[in-house]
Amino acid sequence: MESIQRICGFANGIDVDATGSRGSHIDVVVEENDGAETWRFTGFYGEPVEQNRKVSWELLRALHNGNNLPWLVAGDFNEILFSFEKQGGRIREERQMDAFRKILDDCELADLGFSGQWCTWERGRLVSNNIRERLDRGVANTSWWELFPNFEVCHLQHSFSDHCPLVVNTNRNGDRSNNEQQ
Repeated sequence: MESIQRICGFANGIDVDATGSRGSHIDVVVEENDGAETWRFTGFYGEPVEQNRKVSWELLRALHNGNNLPWLVAGDFNEILFSFEKQGGRIREERQMDAFRKILDDCELADLGFSGQWCTWERGRLVSNNIRERLDRGVANTSWWELFPNFEVCHLQHSFSDHCPLVVNTNRNGDRSNNEQQ
């Protein structure tokens, strides 16, 4: 386990314990400084079919229930929060975005913002069929924001995938850069 922790960059007194997973999420508890600071991370994949997305929101609700740790959730939610997070293609129905905003509110999670390009998913190379959306994001509860006040979420350039990678830097000893960009 120690070699895996070193490979993943958790060699400096950080312990990661997987508490659960399914095809659509992985849930871990992270202990830093010999357990002095404990927080939770969930890697999340939202249901890609809109009619089935309620299953994803119920999973998020179930993961939230009973949680008293600072909590970061990041991944591909397969949904946007606002219409300006989409360019091209058919217009997203307001009820879909409302459902996403509601589950985040119910779970006491707020969007972390980002730096880098605004879209995290792109399909179609021609102007006539190009669609861009911000499907991938990080969200966290208030206690996570308080634990990591200098965090930054970066959208990196995508190359082989239609999604761009996200990097969440907790910036333990750094200044918070412009992560309020929307």
